Amino acid sequence: MTKYTVDAKPYEFEFNLEETALIIIDMQRDFCAPGGFGEKLGNDITPTRKVIEPIKNVLEVAREAGMLVIHTREGHRPDLSDCPPNKLRRSKRQGAGIGDMGPMGRILIRGEYGHDIVDELTPIEGEPIIDKPGKGAFYQTDLDIILKNKGITNLIVTGVTTHVCVQTTIREANDRGFNCLMLEDGTAAFDPKDQEGSIRMINQQGGIFGWTTESKYILETLKK
Repeated sequence: MTKYTVDAKPYEFEFNLEETALIIIDMQRDFCAPGGFGEKLGNDITPTRKVIEPIKNVLEVAREAGMLVIHTREGHRPDLSDCPPNKLRRSKRQGAGIGDMGPMGRILIRGEYGHDIVDELTPIEGEPIIDKPGKGAFYQTDLDIILKNKGITNLIVTGVTTHVCVQTTIREANDRGFNCLMLEDGTAAFDPKDQEGSIRMINQQGGIFGWTTESKYILETLKK
């Protein structure tokens, strides 16, 4: 196995292709496109749009290298039977409830146009798509068994939003024994303060939850 070393915080991150997966979290139209759930809540989606290009660049190189790529989508069944009542109530109070009609179909409902991944990052054949009802990608999904069956121990984590689904997934992964490297310019929060805080929470105290780096270092490493 070829070992790679990437510049990262709080120190270098080591990985090999066979035991590493690129995880792209919730790059859905509902969060990253005009008129989606995120914008309907009054958020500026510029940050979530900005990370599409860095993620695309890493995705292309990961595919060329033969790295496992996994995509996730947050959303619920059309009858909302998998949506906890408290989550549904909170979404309604925010002004754009889960299941309500939006410009791209029912908000955060599986099968709707807004629920799907943005065109720039469309999964290709063979790339698993994890449909999750919660924030974390491990909760009520088969992500853990997929990773274990593939012999994966390292995760390169990208997507949105950093302080919610990305950070929750990294914390879940850490508890399951996975090493996580989060891309600072490949993740985004609607509020810059949440982005900054999330980066610090991941890599503080010697990497309490994992490592963080910029996409350029991954690109440089995989292109060697």
